[in-house]
Amino acid sequence: MTLSVFCILLFAALLHASWNAIVKAGSDKLYSAIAVSGSAALIALILLPFSPQPTLASAPYLIASCALQVIYTVLVAKTYQVADMSQTYPLMRGTAPLLVAIISVLWLGDSLSSVAWGGIAVICLSILGMAFNGRSQSRKGIWLALLNSCFIAGYTLVDGTGVRLAGSALGYTLWTFFMNGFCLLLWAMLARRQEVTRYLAVNWKKGLPGGIGTMGSYGLALWAMTQAPLAVVAALRETSILFGALLAFLLLNEKVAGLRIVAACGIAVGAILLRLS
Repeated sequence: MTLSVFCILLFAALLHASWNAIVKAGSDKLYSAIAVSGSAALIALILLPFSPQPTLASAPYLIASCALQVIYTVLVAKTYQVADMSQTYPLMRGTAPLLVAIISVLWLGDSLSSVAWGGIAVICLSILGMAFNGRSQSRKGIWLALLNSCFIAGYTLVDGTGVRLAGSALGYTLWTFFMNGFCLLLWAMLARRQEVTRYLAVNWKKGLPGGIGTMGSYGLALWAMTQAPLAVVAALRETSILFGALLAFLLLNEKVAGLRIVAACGIAVGAILLRLS
């Protein structure tokens, strides 16, 4: 992996942790997630006319990704309703890269060096160690996080294949966020119009930076998937866990200590191994 791709993915990781913190800090986690997705959809709609369009071959992947990411967004909000971000965020993000690595190698034809496998393993184990440090406050939160990791792996694999067929990472990204945000807003307006409208009217300013963060984070990751193996990108992107733990400590007043500090060092080691692979 080149240094430029490595640094871009670290920046994407920071953006990803930032929008998750915005959702966690919201008074209603589901509506906060909808505000973030809706803002991203609006930005995408504005930019789409000026972007190269993805090929038709990528259309089925866009549709499949939309379904998976809508469910993922709802699950993120539900998970943060019942458990701390500092525990569930590492758990759902730490399990997914290993699933991506196994499936991408077995079924998608990607190849990984022994150093890359080592880096992925170190990152996943460190993240899981961070998640399980201390007593769990919510068993339901743990199960929701594990379920969400399957959807994360699913849309990562789908989008990794789709963006390689699209011919334009930017166009594919914009269509992804427009479709996801539109579907979430449509559901919200049909199911909970009054509550969602009131929430968005008061909190739209908080949703806007979240929309920029989620689009920037995943857009950069999609571009990186055209430059490096999916498994390496997925694992390195999860260095966002370092930023997530820091934000949870500084902004959400959650405790981050003990084994989590050791785990953070392990994630850094894993990132170095991926850089060298």
